[in-house]
Amino acid sequence: MSRGIRISVLSLIVLASLMSQKAQAQERPFFITYNHQMEEPDSLEIAVNPIFGTQRGGGAFLASWTELEYGVKGWWTTEFYLDGQGTRNDSAIFTGFRWENRLRLERLEHRINPVLYMEFESINEADKTLLEVVGHDGEADHAVPNDQARRVRKREMEIKLILSSNFRGFNLAENIIAEKNLANSPWEFGYSVGISRPLALAASPDPCSFCRENFVLGVEMYGGLGDAQGLGLRDTSHYIAPLLAWMHPRGVTFRVSPTFGLNSNSHRFLLRFGVSYEIPGLGRRLGLFGGEGR
Repeated sequence: MSRGIRISVLSLIVLASLMSQKAQAQERPFFITYNHQMEEPDSLEIAVNPIFGTQRGGGAFLASWTELEYGVKGWWTTEFYLDGQGTRNDSAIFTGFRWENRLRLERLEHRINPVLYMEFESINEADKTLLEVVGHDGEADHAVPNDQARRVRKREMEIKLILSSNFRGFNLAENIIAEKNLANSPWEFGYSVGISRPLALAASPDPCSFCRENFVLGVEMYGGLGDAQGLGLRDTSHYIAPLLAWMHPRGVTFRVSPTFGLNSNSHRFLLRFGVSYEIPGLGRRLGLFGGEGR
């Protein structure tokens, strides 16, 4: 299984690397993987992202995170998340919040575009959003009853190095993840990689909602890489997820991604949905951060 995971990751990278011609940037369609596309300065995006999951040893669950993403500057995007979940034959609870910042390290477009991601999390162990998979995270962690899991509070710091490239309409993004519980726990590591492309690159001459250029297809893969006390694929979980995004011209985006576990430590099946709405120029109208971001 470990060899199969390595081959799958390398295949995604090699497939995209064979295509070297640059193209115009596209919005991030992924749920887990980040690319170098930032929120437009002074614009606010509001998104709701439910995730349905099945689990052995526990009831099926519906988790969700609500996010507010704001473009402070062209090179700086900040986001605030609120997480919650409900589990069959258990309860529905609020599981915590997250605050992230993404800093684009190069303002001009390059062959590889690096972004630094930093996040503070204050969540409890009942959280089931699976926004990242690190260390030895596995399906069994989510089978603990909510009343018991909610009592364990986790305050964590997460850092990602995001590498992203655009070529021939494709976007290839790789994320290297390091996460640490601030309660003196070892660093945990993970990865995600994704590739996506619009169905058409040229815009239609007439405005329309269902033009091919408004649809993006892709696939992402992510999983854990152990921790500082034991790097590797042993006792880790991994997922592969095809995805479809529809970007409406009026600022609404819909996304769906069926997700499949790749080994016995993973959830067998997850289904992610997402809907977001962008409010352009909100910061400028409200005078946030001194007006126009650059």
